[in-house]
Amino acid sequence: MVSPSLRRRLLDGETVVGTFQLLDSPMAAEMAGVAGLDFTILDQEHGPLTAETCVAMCAAAQGGGAEPVVRVRSNSEAEVQRALDIGAAGVEIPQIETGEDARAAVEHARFDPLGSRGLSPKVRAGGYTGSDDFTERQNEETAVVVHIEGERGVENVETIAGVDGIDVLFLGPYDLSQSIGIPGQVRDDRVESLMAEVCDRADEAGKVVGTYADDAEMARRWMDAGVQYVAVGVDGTLLTRAFEGIADALGE
Repeated sequence: MVSPSLRRRLLDGETVVGTFQLLDSPMAAEMAGVAGLDFTILDQEHGPLTAETCVAMCAAAQGGGAEPVVRVRSNSEAEVQRALDIGAAGVEIPQIETGEDARAAVEHARFDPLGSRGLSPKVRAGGYTGSDDFTERQNEETAVVVHIEGERGVENVETIAGVDGIDVLFLGPYDLSQSIGIPGQVRDDRVESLMAEVCDRADEAGKVVGTYADDAEMARRWMDAGVQYVAVGVDGTLLTRAFEGIADALGE
């Protein structure tokens, strides 16, 4: 795990920048760190990635200097446990709508006394041999990020934010746009107003806010609004656009 941990940096008030990764490529994960990004989100929800493929990607990201965060497919004990056992610095859990959802996420991601994550210290996260302070260190260093992606989650944001063990409230602009009937219109004033409202309410609750941005301009807008955890772009999209730039510049 990169030191200081991603969670510690967020709790200390730092702003961190990363990206989403759908490509099944340890080299791409490593590139995120080499390029100077703080983290890369290995996306199992919307991509083909699995716990098995993410092992090498976690190691590569850490080798490059970026923290690997795994977005799991659901708020499932098995999904969360596997993501953290393979050595991810954090876990992102989609579609959190209630305080009960948030408490379940903490139960899955934290060891006793904070939760009930299944314990095997002989995993990659434990250096394959375990240690006397394994559970304490994991509770201290693991970032738990929950996605607020619909109107119900927005309505319950104070309750969700009040759950001990939740580190970041991540606003999913695309899902939020769909939830209010304008799918994909993430720059619409209605979406941005809803996100700004959640940022204010999260700030009052003392919680870190995260979000996704399509580009640096959109990212800067939310960083200026106090968002500390910003994921910019998706690796496949970024690579495709780079190829398109070459094709456009050199094609007939």
